[in-house]
Amino acid sequence: MSDAGAISIAVGLLIGLGAIGACLGIGVMGARFLEGAVRQPELMEPLQVKMFLLAGLIDANFLIGVGVAMMMLFANPFV
Repeated sequence: MSDAGAISIAVGLLIGLGAIGACLGIGVMGARFLEGAVRQPELMEPLQVKMFLLAGLIDANFLIGVGVAMMMLFANPFV
């Protein structure tokens, strides 16, 4: 396998596994938010703010991974 093929596989794995992890993390967090909001409705407002803040951070983490993957694919620092 050539270096370009290995880098392409690595980039695909980086993006794919990052997307799966981000989706699972946001899904679990949303489920916990709904459970908390049902148990204590008076805390729904502060929990919602924290949930959206964390959702943005999880999504930003994935997008940084995509940026690193694109850097490795197009401006390969290993060559």
